[in-house]
Amino acid sequence: MIQSAPQTSSPSVGQPVDRVDGLLKVTGQARYPAEFPFERMAHAVIVQSTIARGSIKTIETAAAEAAPGVLAVLTHLNAPRLHSSPPSFVVGAAPPPPLQDQHISYHGQHIAVVVAETLEQATFAATLITVDYQEETPLLRLDDPHAQVLDNAFPDVVRGEPEAVLARAPVRVEATYTTPTQHHNPLAPAATIASWDDETLTLHDSTQGVYNTRAQLAMMLGLEITQVRVLAPFIGGAFGSGLRPWPHVVLAAISARQVGRPVKLVLTREQMYTTTGYRPRSVQRVALGATRKGQLLATIHEGTEPVAMNDDFREGLTRATALLYASPHLRTAYRQVRLNVAVPTWMRGPGESTGLFALESALDELAYALDIDPLELRLRNDTPVHPQSGQPWSSRKLRECFELGAQAFGWERRPRAPRSLRDGHELIGWGVSGSYYPYNRQPAEARVRLLADGSVLIQTSATDIGPGTATILAQIASDALGLPLARIRCELGDSNSPVSPNQGGSMLAASAGSAVHATAATLLEQALALVQEDECSPLRGASRKMILTGDGYIALKSDPTRRESYTAILQRHGLDLLEATGRAAPGDEAQRFGTGIFGAKFVEVRVDAELGRIRVSRVLSVIAAGRILNPKTARSQVIGGTVGGIGMALLEQTRMDETTGRIVNANFADYAIPVHADIPPLEVLFVEEPDLELNPLGVKGVGEVAIVGIAPAIANAIYHATGRRVRDLPITMDNLL
Repeated sequence: MIQSAPQTSSPSVGQPVDRVDGLLKVTGQARYPAEFPFERMAHAVIVQSTIARGSIKTIETAAAEAAPGVLAVLTHLNAPRLHSSPPSFVVGAAPPPPLQDQHISYHGQHIAVVVAETLEQATFAATLITVDYQEETPLLRLDDPHAQVLDNAFPDVVRGEPEAVLARAPVRVEATYTTPTQHHNPLAPAATIASWDDETLTLHDSTQGVYNTRAQLAMMLGLEITQVRVLAPFIGGAFGSGLRPWPHVVLAAISARQVGRPVKLVLTREQMYTTTGYRPRSVQRVALGATRKGQLLATIHEGTEPVAMNDDFREGLTRATALLYASPHLRTAYRQVRLNVAVPTWMRGPGESTGLFALESALDELAYALDIDPLELRLRNDTPVHPQSGQPWSSRKLRECFELGAQAFGWERRPRAPRSLRDGHELIGWGVSGSYYPYNRQPAEARVRLLADGSVLIQTSATDIGPGTATILAQIASDALGLPLARIRCELGDSNSPVSPNQGGSMLAASAGSAVHATAATLLEQALALVQEDECSPLRGASRKMILTGDGYIALKSDPTRRESYTAILQRHGLDLLEATGRAAPGDEAQRFGTGIFGAKFVEVRVDAELGRIRVSRVLSVIAAGRILNPKTARSQVIGGTVGGIGMALLEQTRMDETTGRIVNANFADYAIPVHADIPPLEVLFVEEPDLELNPLGVKGVGEVAIVGIAPAIANAIYHATGRRVRDLPITMDNLL
């Protein structure tokens, strides 16, 4: 078990403190990637293909080049040669570089970039480019017999004899579930400002991982990593769309080099639908076999998703099925189909939010086939050990989440039969779902400086895309050093700072948080080393086990009146600062334990019996995610994920013309997302389970699990309200008429 930090007199971790960057954001002082001023900054606009498959026969750019203010036009004919990234299943790897040949593999592919003095001039000039294509029939359907099927995206998970046991199970259910393409739609479109100083490139970019973007851009441009600096102090939303360095980022870089000036490239909302990834659509088959008492005997979960022609993105669509519930006989299979579509990517709760829609809906169907309460069915199939490996869990409080949620939601008042609850013309239904996301942690580094005035500066390349990373890192340092939170400042989102993983996969709190924790502890040791032989210090000879910290002081546990401030220690030794750079990395815990983040989601819906109009009227999320570092920011994360889950279940659907590959609703007018009127009061409860087997903070992360399970809980509630089982998302009024 990993040891915790020394005791502090007034702990900050675990307190619902306000965001340390809140004032900057609400007063407009926070600068986002598109808001940095540069002298002589030019503007770039991308031209995209209007076919989904074929090649460019000719591309005429003379008129654009002659247009007012135009500085350069780049196409595959004159763009520099770029290096390809490693396979994109590596987290954060870049898609294929743009403008490298005449081939077109999806509608909206970048085929040119225009650079001009102003955005208006570049936008106009882009309309003057004409293209003659050699068009081919695109592959756009998952069931197209001519499309290549990849069956090695992830190894199938098999235990026992699932097909044979399913065939003789006393009770069986089997169904196919589908989910549509969905897009992230962050508030701020992706933006990049690129500038060169001789052979050194600086990027202000909408990235969730500056160090990763730095490494990928250096590789593509043939530069040393030290020749690239990426900055992203604030991001206007991402939800996974900033996890990979997209082609427009390198276009900004090569454009700036071409014109010898800083270049700003901001995607339009429409371009966001083909440029920065999306959640791929899925077709999933789930078959369950059980005893008449509700014990799962066999589980089969097969999922199919599209993948782009020249990319290898993959997500764990069936990953949760193998471990969420006990099933002695199981098979999961994940297949991909190569299509002429844009490159997909991770979107909040990737894989699990999609895959558990199918599994948790199927479990609800099984509960009705057995005439067992849906919550009771899940409890009967809880597993005390990891079902696949047999390892003990480092911590797993799924049962506690279900039980606490049931009590708070009033689940005992739920009648079992559909259409049993009614309020006037509205049918009322209650639904439940389990929730899971993998625990992730990667190596991370941090630099902590203790200044002579008693303040602290934390530096790491970690980004903060909105969950409150700067706040929790400051809280961690506050406790480790015993300093007031107001005296701690974070500098994030700079690739010149110590390396940190991407902000995604709910890994940053455990990764960067552990690095800050370890580095602050080293800094405390440095301060103690200064007073070890110091006759003027009341702490002379004190070891770490003998002290406590608080209010900017180090004091003896045995006699707290014997204390000394950091400021006094540094001043007496003539030091301006103490500095430590530390690293924290996972050990062998993943080999010793089953791990995961668990939760339960409870939903109430109201459905107009005549119109089929659906309204979510109540949602309760109960989350077991290790130690909750800040209940306020964690609750905010769960609320945001819940809103996304409501959109996933009832509204969001990217529509593509399956003859041309064009996305037909690439805007906020036609792509429906939840608004305030769609969202009821949302309740969030946490089951505390500090997991010190995993990291010194006992934290797991809440950002991804927040959305997982909301869509199936809504679908299950709709069935309870109406008696109609809808297996295809989004669920709309016409499904219920």
